[in-house]
Amino acid sequence: MSPHADSAWHNSDDFWALFEEILFSPGRLAAAQAEVDQISSLLSIGDGARILDLPCGVGRHALEFAQHGHVVVGIDRTARYIERARAEASRRSLDVTFEVGDMRAVCMPDTFDVVLNLFGSFGYFEQPEDDRTVVEHMYASLHPGGQFLIETMGKEILARDFRARDWSEEGDLLLLSERTIREHWSRVDTRWIVIRGTERFEHRVSVHSYSAAELSALLAGRGFGDIRVYGSLEGIPYDHAAQRLVVIGRKLS
Repeated sequence: MSPHADSAWHNSDDFWALFEEILFSPGRLAAAQAEVDQISSLLSIGDGARILDLPCGVGRHALEFAQHGHVVVGIDRTARYIERARAEASRRSLDVTFEVGDMRAVCMPDTFDVVLNLFGSFGYFEQPEDDRTVVEHMYASLHPGGQFLIETMGKEILARDFRARDWSEEGDLLLLSERTIREHWSRVDTRWIVIRGTERFEHRVSVHSYSAAELSALLAGRGFGDIRVYGSLEGIPYDHAAQRLVVIGRKLS
């Protein structure tokens, strides 16, 4: 399963290398254990479940699920992340399958009890058909009764907290961002400028923005039922105080 050969931002190794220490800061790595506990509770995951983490990044959640005794597969398009995940699995003596692959090409029929798409990893692609393909493939990859969970930044939260320009410091990096809304809030384009000492890097990112209703309808339209919506992995309501958008669908047959 090799990444699609295109020049989109999400296929840039330079982008993922530059943002690695931002995406996987020590604080985020440390939070994985609690997040796995929350997901396990939210989905009522039984012992020895087969779990697909797609995309898995450096494996922070996949490794914790394996630590809990589950059978875990993690797939990500970035080879350096997969190498790091494999090294950590070896260090911790955990049996996890990590592979490089594009999420649009991942389809393993009737294989998993749970499929996870975490940390705002949905909506990368320019064509909406690609998002639909991902959902269709995840439906096919689940056993009957299996569950698909997407955790992202909902359109409602984005609009509530929107800032056109922002900056932050992450270690030795100064991170500047400039956001543009287009297609009637369907997409958010972000211009990232990263400064490290005398070095300056710039990347542009475009992500499809989904509301709770839109993402629920997408899952329902691909066959999922028993759809539930929450405002965090802790299971709070998706209302004015929501922190994230969590949508869960079940393969009913």
